[in-house]
Amino acid sequence: MSVPGESSHFIMAPDLRIKELNKLKIEERNPRNAAVMMLFYPKEEITHIVLILRPNYEGVHSGQIALPGGKVEQCDLNYTETALREMQEEVGVKTNTVTVIKPLTKVYIPPSNFWVHPFLGFTESYPDFVAQEEEVAKIIEVPLSKLLDEKSVVQEKLTTSYAKNIEVPSFELNGYVVWGATAMMLSELKIFLKESMVL
Repeated sequence: MSVPGESSHFIMAPDLRIKELNKLKIEERNPRNAAVMMLFYPKEEITHIVLILRPNYEGVHSGQIALPGGKVEQCDLNYTETALREMQEEVGVKTNTVTVIKPLTKVYIPPSNFWVHPFLGFTESYPDFVAQEEEVAKIIEVPLSKLLDEKSVVQEKLTTSYAKNIEVPSFELNGYVVWGATAMMLSELKIFLKESMVL
């Protein structure tokens, strides 16, 4: 089954972000590449997805909710390997326990100049999570039903890299506000899953 694509990202992108992306000539900026893993796993017989809270630091993604992942290294053969390696480094899930289902649509992040390539995967048993202290302040386990619940979509007033106090479409998950590129990728995942359930 094909994935919903960029239009599903824009549902969770502020209007200013969409306008900015439309103006950019991304390839001229010579962006770097990164990959993230959307990992499904069972917890007490309920499917969950893992997110992480980034620590506070001097950087554009300080204190944000993210998917486990990071930049491509020379040792990686492809983006799938990057997503699996980074997931193991950040949250301790062993790469050989994960079945990768498919890639979703890449997202461009203007402030850090990255193309982020998301992948959907699962483990058949509950992972032995271990947070990498330098990269992960907290591991957040979200029941998949929360992501699919329309009540989890909220408008938050936030200050972003491109505007102050603007209304930003967000997910409220486990008491955390998830916005920006992570929300955009989760939006595609949500629509993909809902369309899959209809078929």
